[in-house]
Amino acid sequence: MIHRRPLHPRCRNEQSPFIKRSLLAVFFAISMMAVSPEITCAQTVTDEWLKWSELPPIPNSLGVAGPFVGVDEDALIVAGGANFPIPIWETDKVWHDAVYVLPRVSGNPPDDGVQWIEAGKLQRPTAYGASVSIPSTESVHHGVLCLGGNDSNATFRDVYLLRWNPSMRTVEQVDFPALPQPCVHASAQLIGQTVYLIGGQSGGELSTASSRMWVLDLSQSDDPALLAWTPLADCPGPPRAFHVTAAQHDGYETCLYVLSGRRQTQSGVDFLTDNWAYRPSTNTWQQKADVPQSVMAGTATHIGQSHIVVLGGDDGSMFGQADQLKDDHPGFAKKTFAYHTITDTWTKAGTSPANHVTTTAVHWGNEIIIASGEVRPRVRSPAVYQITLANSERSFGTLNYLVLFAYLFSMLGVGVYFARRNRTTDDYFRGGSQIPWWAAGCSIFATMLSSVTFTGIPSKSYAQDWTYSIGNFTIPLVAFIAVYVAMPFFRRIDATSAYEYLEKRFNRIVRWFGSLSFSLFHLFRMAVVMSLTGLALSVATPLTPSQAVLLMGGLSIVYCTLGGIEAVIWTDTIQTVVLLGGAFLAIVLMVLGTDGGFGGSLDHAIDADKMRIANLHFSPTHAQIALWVIVVGAIGQNLSSYTADQAVVQRYMTTASPSLAARSIWTNAVLTIPATLLFFGIGTALHGFYHSHPERLSPAITTDQVFPLFIAREMPIGLAGLIVAGVFAAAQSTVSTSMNSTATALVTDFFRPLKLCRNERGYLIAARTLTFSLGVLGTLLGLVFVDPSIKSLFDTFIVVIGLFMGVLGGLFVLGGLTTRANSIGAMVGATVGAAAMFSLWRYTDVNGYLYTTCGITSCFASGYLASLLTSPPKDSLVGLTIHTLDASATDDSAEN
Repeated sequence: MIHRRPLHPRCRNEQSPFIKRSLLAVFFAISMMAVSPEITCAQTVTDEWLKWSELPPIPNSLGVAGPFVGVDEDALIVAGGANFPIPIWETDKVWHDAVYVLPRVSGNPPDDGVQWIEAGKLQRPTAYGASVSIPSTESVHHGVLCLGGNDSNATFRDVYLLRWNPSMRTVEQVDFPALPQPCVHASAQLIGQTVYLIGGQSGGELSTASSRMWVLDLSQSDDPALLAWTPLADCPGPPRAFHVTAAQHDGYETCLYVLSGRRQTQSGVDFLTDNWAYRPSTNTWQQKADVPQSVMAGTATHIGQSHIVVLGGDDGSMFGQADQLKDDHPGFAKKTFAYHTITDTWTKAGTSPANHVTTTAVHWGNEIIIASGEVRPRVRSPAVYQITLANSERSFGTLNYLVLFAYLFSMLGVGVYFARRNRTTDDYFRGGSQIPWWAAGCSIFATMLSSVTFTGIPSKSYAQDWTYSIGNFTIPLVAFIAVYVAMPFFRRIDATSAYEYLEKRFNRIVRWFGSLSFSLFHLFRMAVVMSLTGLALSVATPLTPSQAVLLMGGLSIVYCTLGGIEAVIWTDTIQTVVLLGGAFLAIVLMVLGTDGGFGGSLDHAIDADKMRIANLHFSPTHAQIALWVIVVGAIGQNLSSYTADQAVVQRYMTTASPSLAARSIWTNAVLTIPATLLFFGIGTALHGFYHSHPERLSPAITTDQVFPLFIAREMPIGLAGLIVAGVFAAAQSTVSTSMNSTATALVTDFFRPLKLCRNERGYLIAARTLTFSLGVLGTLLGLVFVDPSIKSLFDTFIVVIGLFMGVLGGLFVLGGLTTRANSIGAMVGATVGAAAMFSLWRYTDVNGYLYTTCGITSCFASGYLASLLTSPPKDSLVGLTIHTLDASATDDSAEN
């Protein structure tokens, strides 16, 4: 039984003066900042992206060109190579077989007193082969894989693994299957557990160069002898050698990029500037933006989540003049370039202290290493460079801080204001059922979207396109089901907790299972939203991700614990205004800052295929998600949210009547459409802006941080603070909703049935205590979950929803659509559904968007089958299924 008190007259007002003043203040602040003439931005952009420092040089004092370079067991390996003895212009080239190792000691920096050791010799002197580092986390075949190479007499097919043995301080060599043909001056990359070898010469002349690609799948066997090289689609560009390759994510998947190089033509040597991307999932190539100049024989590697840095190379401007200039040759140009895979743009990344060609750039921990190499014709260098990202100053600005904290602490004021109005759990959990329908609708909207909308959706459309937008357009369809099917169920049984229905339909065990599943989901949801939002905001403010998590969690705990559902709903309403207002102003500034303004932004979106809304294929695992996956997955997600999520169902019960509850549902459905257009449009506008200004991107950011980066660097001071407040607001909306709705479920589903409190005041104290405790636990989990390696906030959030909400949705569908389902079937369905969700996540590549629908389907099918094999339910089902709703209405009429 729910205990209610007579409403105080002021509680019946649909909107208090306090809320009116808050909404007007937010609107006024946004308007003033939008028309402010101040355009100074909080952060500046540096021209030097990289910081260079030297490590101990390799023991060969002359240095070598064409060595095998890689990392194994946290040790840097440099093997083989060739050089010219002094006097270099009077001697022949000499090939070497020495294997040098620079170990890192106990996690210390590699320059912390460590020295090179000679740890063995190659099978024979070799240079100019390709090499890739294979980490132990990716394959049992860990080490530095060496491919091909040559000496003064021959070109080799040899393939072998160099593996560092730290206890013996030696390098072991393991033979691998030989290449299909001899190969030198090629390049290789590792993607997953597959080694890709592209181009190169089969002999000593450039005319033997090819554009062939061979792959070695290391996952085929733990025994190297059982592995085999297989051909894939040749690069469509001209045959080449001395080219540069890198593997980097392009927003969909990790691709192989082939840059520059040189080829032999009838008129001489041609220095290439083309750029080709290979997509492993489809075995296809696509030509990309040309390199600004030839970077033949240079070095390149991935940096951040979507940049490739080219750290040197020969532009060909002085090719053929070596014998004439000799020691007067100035060396190769000391330029570095950065390529952004998502916007397909190049920019200068600064200068380098030296341009080492014919070597390999490798990652060693958080550093990029360039070991030895050629600095001008015939001249090598033993120098070893360590490269890190240059630190960028993150100044948020006093005005931004004032705006941000003024907003955040005003939310605390809302909690304090409503704290004195909560005298019963009905007030605390349902606002006395007197919340205005439009405020409840805004709260559902804010709950469903959260900070994932503010940062995750723009980053998704920025990195990909509009295909995911179709999912949001299914919300009006599901809203129809919610209004005419789900909401009447809950209103009829006067449910404070959605899981009261499960007890009436099945039994208390099923209710407890549903309530606990929901509680765990929202606990993890709080943690995931706070951690991912903290990562996103760390680029826009000087706050670290952990500090941002603590701030979000702390403020949400205070105002939610004090004010209950009324505080949550009214702060959600205010935050909806901030969220949409700030986003609208941001997209205006993006479009104005794009070359050509609105017309240029639109033309670019069309040319770059950023407006695509459907991928017409049938694969559930493809990197480019299929239309049917979006539609089927979105229907399942939204169906679960509107029928099985206490955070949404609770809003149904805060209005005075079913008709007002229906209005709140339709309010959310209507708001979703323009919000979808707005936030997907932001991603498209971001792509256009950074295509116009690639130099303003930072390689240090993740894709999810691109919108916060724009806010920090491009928005006027003050307005940036307000929009950052909007991101905080969106996260706080999710966190506060999860806290309150989870506390509601626990008190209603466990405390009251078990009579753990003596009176109504005891339950109110328990509710506040649980809200506080859940907030603290969620915040602590958020600190644990901070992980900068996450590729997409949106994808991660979708997976979390699917893993938990699929089974819950299945239980409600099972109970509502059938009269035959019983409690045994419900528990069987829940168990099978949970196992299916875990198996999909752990053992398959099925897109996470399908998890919820798969959970609903597996739970329903197995639960219904188990019910058919057992006894039918004995209790009355009047009003508890779609088949018995009319009977319930008839009974109610008879009683009246």
